[in-house]
Amino acid sequence: MRTNTEIGYNSKVEGDVVVTRLDAALNWFRKNSLWPMPMGLACCAIELMAAGASRYDIARFGSEVMRFSPRQSDVMIVAGTVTYKMAMAVRRIYEQMPEPKWVIAMGACASTGGMYRSYAVLQGVDNIIPVDVYVAGCPPRPEALLDALIRLQSKVAKEPIMHARPHRELVAETAKPRTPKPEFIKT
Repeated sequence: MRTNTEIGYNSKVEGDVVVTRLDAALNWFRKNSLWPMPMGLACCAIELMAAGASRYDIARFGSEVMRFSPRQSDVMIVAGTVTYKMAMAVRRIYEQMPEPKWVIAMGACASTGGMYRSYAVLQGVDNIIPVDVYVAGCPPRPEALLDALIRLQSKVAKEPIMHARPHRELVAETAKPRTPKPEFIKT
């Protein structure tokens, strides 16, 4: 018969009992069952679909089933260019997700606006919703998304359960389209 020290922990409790903190157990459940909702807006969505295929085995992170309803998901993956017209829809979908919720900005366009520096493109989705993990690339490889899921899992494992998650206040007016600069107006 193996003793507790052979298993790897010392416990004064006898038998088949494991002692842990409530927040550690709940965070373990949460980090291993992240249900993503794809918000594919441009070319990064193709790489997001590739990451969901069997070759990359996203199932080992508990994220194999993509949820297309915000009420059944806890991770929003924004993949692609967010325009000002689409910004309020992205914000509304984010608000429909239950707590706790996390956001991954996938690609240069979702993170910074990418190469589209125009009056119609939002310069980063973090202007309208809080982003937890950024994925670099144009478009990023599926392995980069898997790395982002690993980073998100480690972030989820460290979050306190008993305290509210800090969210920065976001103003809805930031998603309104700006008037174009004079050099864009044709006369």
